[in-house]
Amino acid sequence: MKEPGEKVAVIGLGASGEAAARLALAKGAEVHVSDASNDPAIAARGAGLREMGADVRVGGHAMAPLVAADTVVASPGISPSAPVLAALRARGVDWISEPEFAGRFLQSPLILVTGTNGKTTTAALAAHLLAEAGLRAALGGNVGGGLGAPASALAGLVPSPDCIVLELSSYQLAGTARLRAAVGVMTNLAADHLDRYESLAAYHADKRRLFGLGDDATTWVLNADDPEVTAMSRGASGARLSFSTKRPCAPGAWAAGEDLEMDLGDHGPRGGAGGGAARVARAADLQLVGRHNLANALAALLAAVAAGADPWAAAAALPSFGPLPHRLEPVGVVGGVRWVNDSKATNVAATRSALAGMDGPVVLLLGGEDKGEDFGPLARSLAGRVRAVVAYGAAGARIVADTAGALAPGQDRRAGKPGEQAGEAAAERREDADASKTAAPGVRVALADGGFEDAVARAQALTSAGDTLLLSPACASFDMFSNYEARGEAFRALAARLGR
Repeated sequence: MKEPGEKVAVIGLGASGEAAARLALAKGAEVHVSDASNDPAIAARGAGLREMGADVRVGGHAMAPLVAADTVVASPGISPSAPVLAALRARGVDWISEPEFAGRFLQSPLILVTGTNGKTTTAALAAHLLAEAGLRAALGGNVGGGLGAPASALAGLVPSPDCIVLELSSYQLAGTARLRAAVGVMTNLAADHLDRYESLAAYHADKRRLFGLGDDATTWVLNADDPEVTAMSRGASGARLSFSTKRPCAPGAWAAGEDLEMDLGDHGPRGGAGGGAARVARAADLQLVGRHNLANALAALLAAVAAGADPWAAAAALPSFGPLPHRLEPVGVVGGVRWVNDSKATNVAATRSALAGMDGPVVLLLGGEDKGEDFGPLARSLAGRVRAVVAYGAAGARIVADTAGALAPGQDRRAGKPGEQAGEAAAERREDADASKTAAPGVRVALADGGFEDAVARAQALTSAGDTLLLSPACASFDMFSNYEARGEAFRALAARLGR
């Protein structure tokens, strides 16, 4: 801590908030924790921290201990517009993110991974490659799903790992300034979280903060296929390695047909990787599905090498990494139909990437709680890949409206109910939809107005042997589920039950 007995206030008692509070207590701080909720999980975490000596308030926030704190740590689940943060802002009180707080105590070099999509796969794969190359690597940050711990929990590891890989969300980056990247990775940039940000520019502004966390010793691993990434990184200090699925981009790594190639130039641990461009892996040997996962693999490989892994040892470990849960995860075969769980695809760009990697006809499940995106661009990805779309949940009607041009002539919006009208409101939305946004005539788009299980059943009824039933919702899950993991687990359970 800055000084013995420093006062630390933690807002939010999720996993990262609890980890920050435990770290602060372990370092001798005087700790206050509060959460607006008092549900059983929050109350249980609070009780544990209270036993350790923290002052805990659940079911609301008390401003006095927050204003009196030397350091305020805000959990990523707390919206910037939340009343408690608005009240602090009005009093001129700043706060930091949980990874920023953890960074005071982390001793290992950091690989910081962010982007709109693919960051968890890239971070987890980088940690895997480092470990397989013989380095002690730890994975944490925003990965969730049991894949890694919050950054604050990694600060207590003894001995310190050779390298720590942290996935950072835009929410976490918003509260960072002094965290330092040995390697920084930007996977891609697209629209996301427009339900929380006032504009795309505001979302990108938080992502841009990554490039303020480096110096001349930092190596940036950047997506050469994404002009937004290129523009955002302009002017950042440090070395650069690029990855591409479209063209050579030395120094860096790229996909060339069915091969993955790399040329590190002067940036490799021994001045390069074999002297010029060399094949390091075959795309067909990777377990990951989809061309976008080739980009993730290339980014992870470069990050591991930049952090000190032997290039050949790291590349040799690419085929041993399997799909992560809820990320284009095959979960079963039912009646000759492959079921694929991509519940983590919570924005349009992620679903478009998933579709680009599909072989054979697809019946697509879209829906949940939307983030303010236009679904029109998604419709352009349906042609030639998707047999039918079943939209469901809070965003279902808007998905149907935005993709109206994808409807086959004469087909209605209700799955499995030919000839039945979807209601006057849906009809009006169909008439108002901008058909110029869509380009997939012949694709059936149907609205399932029951629950999730009903939507899956209706989608299954539209499949034929050899198809893929793909859950890639392009929406958050909070209308029906606590998180995307719960949604994916429900899909997996249905596959298991029906596949018996």
